[in-house]
Amino acid sequence: MSHIDERVAALRTLLEKHDLDAWIINGTDPHQSEYVCTRYRTRQWISSFTGSAGTVVITKDAALLWVDSRYFIQAQQQIAGSEFVMMKVDTPSYPDPYDYLKEQLSEGSRVGIDSATLTVSAKASMEAAFAGKLEVVPRSDLLDAIWLDRPAVPSNKVVSVPNDIAGFSAIQKLTMVRLAMARKGCDYTVVSSLDDIAWITNLRGSDISYNPVFLSYLVVGRQQAWLFTNPDRFDAETKSLVSSDFEILDYEAVVSTLSNLFKADDVIYYNPDKTNLLLFATFRANKTVSGLDITTDLKACKNETELEGMRKAHLLDGVALVNFLASLDTQNGRYTEIELSDMLKRQRKRSAHCIGESFSPISGWAAHGAMCHYSADEKSNAKVAGNGLLVLDTGGMYTFGLTDVTRTILFGSPTEEQKRDYTLVLKGNLALANMRFPEGTCGYQLDVLARQFLWQQGLSYFHGTGHGLGFRLCVHEGPHSISPKPLAVPLKKGMIVSDEPGVYKEGRHGIRLENILAIKEDVKTEFGQFLSFEVLTICPFERTLIDKNLLTEAEIAMVDAYHQWVYAELKDLVDGTALPYLQRATARL
Repeated sequence: MSHIDERVAALRTLLEKHDLDAWIINGTDPHQSEYVCTRYRTRQWISSFTGSAGTVVITKDAALLWVDSRYFIQAQQQIAGSEFVMMKVDTPSYPDPYDYLKEQLSEGSRVGIDSATLTVSAKASMEAAFAGKLEVVPRSDLLDAIWLDRPAVPSNKVVSVPNDIAGFSAIQKLTMVRLAMARKGCDYTVVSSLDDIAWITNLRGSDISYNPVFLSYLVVGRQQAWLFTNPDRFDAETKSLVSSDFEILDYEAVVSTLSNLFKADDVIYYNPDKTNLLLFATFRANKTVSGLDITTDLKACKNETELEGMRKAHLLDGVALVNFLASLDTQNGRYTEIELSDMLKRQRKRSAHCIGESFSPISGWAAHGAMCHYSADEKSNAKVAGNGLLVLDTGGMYTFGLTDVTRTILFGSPTEEQKRDYTLVLKGNLALANMRFPEGTCGYQLDVLARQFLWQQGLSYFHGTGHGLGFRLCVHEGPHSISPKPLAVPLKKGMIVSDEPGVYKEGRHGIRLENILAIKEDVKTEFGQFLSFEVLTICPFERTLIDKNLLTEAEIAMVDAYHQWVYAELKDLVDGTALPYLQRATARL
């Protein structure tokens, strides 16, 4: 029996003990974070799957893992040798977890889930899906009894972001929140989302790898604000600074404190998609108003200082990228996947403003590139040998912003298929980046622009085209996105979003091209205000993979204009040895 099967067996023993018929693991933390600290890597601990999204269901006779298309290949590999069965999200032949349980369990069966990671809206969705046939049983996490070396809640040090970098002070941001509360007729707002808290407080932490956040809750009242986190994580200077705007209380004291804080006539604003059941229980007797966190839109629409910081970060990143690309040679077999991503990391760290990487790098050679969220480790670390493509998706965290860029790099000679696929992806990238659209347009209305050329050739990709980015925060940020999913969130001036179409052919190659775009105002006509995109990423495309015959004259002009801009921005900043590469890479098609 594998160690994974042993853990599943131990969990089944607890199901029997607590009169439960199934246990659901959503893989998140009490704050609904996409990426979690080691304590909350429950999905990975029980299944070995390391992806950032997925649902585990354990019944008395089955162990199942639901993942989306980004992880089909990875998940199948990581659960191999265990009793786990992979289930495909949004695939017609596979039921979702709730439908599966409703079909497989007898009426009256009890389905358990950790109440600290179950939100108000998720519980309502479960109950609606079960339609009274199954009982939802929120309770303390069963894994605590069998995960004997489970890590503690982290409490790493935090640092403050100076006001001249953040654009607004914490008290100014609190004022914005309070004005919004007044408009909604609320006395308090309860914030669980870690990146929202980091943004409001102008604080950054390191509790979660690559995500500069810290475990905390925030409650904002009309006159006072309370920050629940470990007080020991502050040095004296930072604590003095924070204490002027927030009362600092222990992280574990949030439930007991809120239970005594709210009065019967207080009106509380909260986000049901982010608020867990333990927190909700403290104010469920009050009148409530619910919706997106008040700070979500404020955070998503970057102020001018934040935008300028992001531009500076991308300029520094462009220097690192070109120096890296210029240093590569085609002596196949010299590099491994990890060595290549490490080389780029070292180039970024040459800047005193680089704090580190903004996410775990994706460096996928040949067939590994077909796994869009592939992560190389010591076992899988492939040697770059022969002719092929490397998908390199990386980002840098700088003192005044972050980056996220993907380039597909050719080693050796390309095939006609590779050139065609690359050019089709490039056409989609250009079509989106150069679109003008009316104010009020949502991301899903633009998504097809990036897919159209692939679709015409019977090709596609199964991930979103674009995600929001935080300001010196998390590389994935809402509420906006560019995706086929009909998310009714208009794109607004100041939002930042990725543009990353791709194509992935299992066992052969992957291709993805990602630039970061800032949304800006464009023309205003009798039909209203129009918006467009400002490209922030400063890095050449792979000219040797572009099939010029597949481009229109307008698209050729787009590529040439982009490359001329890249050259003008970087020519005086890159290493002298990198200049010949930059000249070749940005030459007119």
